[in-house]
Amino acid sequence: QVQLVESGGGLVQAGGSLRLSCTASRTFGTYTMGWFRQAPGKEREFVAVNWRGRMATYADSVKGRFTISRDNTRNTVYLQMSSLKPEDTAVYYCAASPDSRITVVTSPSEYDYWGQGTQVTVSS
Repeated sequence: QVQLVESGGGLVQAGGSLRLSCTASRTFGTYTMGWFRQAPGKEREFVAVNWRGRMATYADSVKGRFTISRDNTRNTVYLQMSSLKPEDTAVYYCAASPDSRITVVTSPSEYDYWGQGTQVTVSS
């Protein structure tokens, strides 16, 4: 079992920045770590993923604005969000699964463990 705890959400004006953190309860060097988000009335959607320890993939909607990184010594993955837009408003979730179990890194159903979510609200 892996427990994931997110932090760093909040209210920010459009154009601002936030950094989300997700800390795991165990070492996760061989885990794929992803960020997803869910806005009211919408399905959970892929945001970014760090897999195989160093590969990163982003949703087109956040490419160039968001950066995912990880610190294996702290069992923590980060999502640096810049140039935020009102449409980025959502609950952001951290997710994890062993590298060996993931085939489609952008699919929520591929992930075994989820955090409780952290709210990000971007005002216009």
